[in-house]
Amino acid sequence: AYCYHGQTLLASDKCGEAIRSLQESEKFFAKAEALCKEYGETKGPGTTAKPSGHLFFRKLGSLVKNTLEKCQRENGFIYFQKVPSEAPQLELKANYGLVEPIPFEFPSLNAHWTPETLAAFDLTKRPKDDTAKPKPDEEVKPLKEPDIKPQKDTGCQIS
Repeated sequence: AYCYHGQTLLASDKCGEAIRSLQESEKFFAKAEALCKEYGETKGPGTTAKPSGHLFFRKLGSLVKNTLEKCQRENGFIYFQKVPSEAPQLELKANYGLVEPIPFEFPSLNAHWTPETLAAFDLTKRPKDDTAKPKPDEEVKPLKEPDIKPQKDTGCQIS
C-alpha cells in the first residue's frame, strides 16, 4: 500500500512525501521477505509453499526499488523537496468504486435448533459396530471389446 501510495504522491508532485512512503514500503517489504523465507523453510506435513517465490512478491520488490530510485533521482534534480521524518498516513477508507460494501451479519437462528436438537448430534453415542471395514479388492476381469470396423456407407448424404 505504501508503494502504490508513493506512486500516487509522485504523480501529484509531492516527491518528498513519496520518497518517505517508498522508504516505509521498502522497510515493510524487507520484513515480509524475511517472514516469507522463514515460512518457506518451515518443516511440516503437506506441500511447502514458498511465498517469496510468487510472481506478485517478486514484482513488488523490483517495483518498490525502481520507484524509490526514480523518486530520489527526480527529487535531486527537479523538485528539491525535504523528505519528512514520518511516513504519510494511508487513507484506509476507499472513496471510489461502484458500491459500498455491505457489512456481514450472521442470520438469526431458526426456532427448530434447540439445545435438545443439537444434543441429538452427539457422535460419542453412535453404535460401536458401525465401523466401516474396507472391502477386499476384487479382481477385475477384462472384458472383450467388440471388433468395430469403419464402414464407408453409413447412409449419410451431403447435398
